[in-house]
Amino acid sequence: MTAEQKNALAEIVTIDKEVMHGTPCFTGTRVPVQTLIDFLETGDSIDDFLATYPYIPRQQVIAFLELSRDITFDQITCASETPALGLLY
Repeated sequence: MTAEQKNALAEIVTIDKEVMHGTPCFTGTRVPVQTLIDFLETGDSIDDFLATYPYIPRQQVIAFLELSRDITFDQITCASETPALGLLY
């Protein structure tokens, strides 16, 4: 994860052992980011999530998904370049 990604993540997600026992939550809330992932996995939409949690800004949800995508792609790229993982094609 780049320093830029870490800074962006800190504005979107908070991890604080005093809040939800350190579960990653949307900054300024007690809503775990896993809740969004669960909504999406079961076929619900971002709009469904936002209807349930209207105090979370849409842009915060979109920023989380975009940053998650970017970090995942970076990790996959790094892993595919590591011969020890056997992922080279």
